[in-house]
Amino acid sequence: MIPNISILGVSVAAISWEELLRAVTAWAEHPETPKTVTYANVHVINLAQKDASLRAILNESDVCYCDGNGVVLGAKLLGQTIPERMTGADWIWDLAAAAEGKWRIFWLGGMPGVTEAAAAKLQEAHPWLQIATDHGFHHTSSDANQACLERINAFEPDIVLVGMGTPIQEEWVATNRASIKAPVVWCIGATADVISGKVKRKGPRWIVKNQEWLSRLMSDPTRLWRRYLVGNTVFLARIAKEKQRPTR
Repeated sequence: MIPNISILGVSVAAISWEELLRAVTAWAEHPETPKTVTYANVHVINLAQKDASLRAILNESDVCYCDGNGVVLGAKLLGQTIPERMTGADWIWDLAAAAEGKWRIFWLGGMPGVTEAAAAKLQEAHPWLQIATDHGFHHTSSDANQACLERINAFEPDIVLVGMGTPIQEEWVATNRASIKAPVVWCIGATADVISGKVKRKGPRWIVKNQEWLSRLMSDPTRLWRRYLVGNTVFLARIAKEKQRPTR
């Protein structure tokens, strides 16, 4: 049983990366009941405040793990504990190592060619990794989406990684999960952009590890300033308001 805590109405798993990988390993090797994995960071939780459908998808997934130190801080301010934040650009290498020679991975997402380049980087480190890829824009056409689902199932993956950005990836998974013949389907955001080199993680290592939002902001301030500078402030204000709410 995976322990969960509630952060502004979103159920977040209070587990470590080691525990999450152990759970995914069991699911991939015992596929009797298909599983869905999602994540929560400050941006995702902010979106979920105004998007009931997204909030329901996150809460109904088999595990929604913490993908940001802001969520770790939010939990702490509410008197709860999340062991650590896990972000795809870090754990994808551990997943590749665990999968090498054992699991088949289909990685869907990003602009054309980006996820293919990211997968090639993983295979450089893990030559026996069986991985196939596709871009993340099939949802714009029903025919293209159906063809994509057929390619995924033809590959017979154990794990399907989906990186289309929130809330598109969560909605796509919720709509298509029953048609995907894989034990695990896992939303992973823009991981391919980082692994391929399309997006650089700027700043010293301690910033990337402890304040990755700042690293991402430095890499693309024009596009991301509102998400982080405004979004982080709004999130903390919501946490403060939640903390003041009387307990029953």
